[in-house]
Amino acid sequence: MSMTTPATASTRSISPSRRIWLRFRADRTGYWSLVIFSILFIVSLGAELVSNDKPLVASYQGKLMFPMLKDYSDKHFGGDFDSPADYLDPFIEQQFRKDGNWVIYPLNRYGYNTLNYFAKEPNPAAPSSENWLGTDDRGRDVFARLLYGFRVSVLFGMALTFIGVVLGVAAGAVQGYFAGRTDLITQRLLEIWGSMPELYLLIIFSSIFQPSLGLLLVLLSLFGWMSLSDYVRADFLRNRNLEYVQAARAMGLPDRLIIWRHVLPNSMTTVVTFLPFRMSAAILALTSLDFLGLGVPPSTPSLGELLAQGKNNLDAWWIAVATFVVLTVTLLLLTNIGNGLRNALDVRRKA
Repeated sequence: MSMTTPATASTRSISPSRRIWLRFRADRTGYWSLVIFSILFIVSLGAELVSNDKPLVASYQGKLMFPMLKDYSDKHFGGDFDSPADYLDPFIEQQFRKDGNWVIYPLNRYGYNTLNYFAKEPNPAAPSSENWLGTDDRGRDVFARLLYGFRVSVLFGMALTFIGVVLGVAAGAVQGYFAGRTDLITQRLLEIWGSMPELYLLIIFSSIFQPSLGLLLVLLSLFGWMSLSDYVRADFLRNRNLEYVQAARAMGLPDRLIIWRHVLPNSMTTVVTFLPFRMSAAILALTSLDFLGLGVPPSTPSLGELLAQGKNNLDAWWIAVATFVVLTVTLLLLTNIGNGLRNALDVRRKA
């Protein structure tokens, strides 16, 4: 007569998804990397509330204003011009100090393209209380450029990863499930497609079209899915002949439903583990292309553009050091998350 302990009974009652989460929580490095990365990403999504050259809210002559949502002219604050007000102008700052007026600024009073025309030091300026991480060679705040550039890089990485997963899973599923001649022909086509020089294509299209995030997303998506399709293909080749798949096929279930309901869910381990590493590769690809001048337009905040500025201004060490730290921490966090997911999906580990 077998005896079942309470601990064993409680473990068996845990759902598979809960068991995976518990294994991931047990990996402290991966779990805290996910927490830190999530916090950084959420802060970057609200970058305008953290770093902006416009006040969050202000009251001038008894009227409540929201400069972040609406532009006010210089004349509105007693100036001489119809152009939008420069809230770094000492004259406008003095106007807000008068009785009855008040203003609330973001933590950092610079946007990613803000030029401080009233700076006391030549550019690039060293870190100070005014510019926490200094300025670049054009007088733009490095902290603001890093914050907005981090958001652009992560969102670009997420979009490229999503497209790569959809294309990679679709191609790998078709190859692995149908196998035979379908697999053979598709593999030869993928080998031809993968032999195309990706960097040369980027250079050619960058010279023809205006560089943009959309163009980079399309071009990199053409090749970014191929590595995942090989792993998905291998999983489908292994799972297509298992008993539950053969039973579903014998019951007359269509191939598309067998793939969607039975084979794909049991082949997702590779896909889930692949996601953080693919995001790291996407961020690194965007940074490298921007560093080479083949990426986004110069006005767009970019980690690669800051690295290029650091290379061109070796005396301004703060530009390269700050960008290197942000890029290294980002890639390290994503790598730790990927390792944590891989360990959590290992069925040999106990919850």
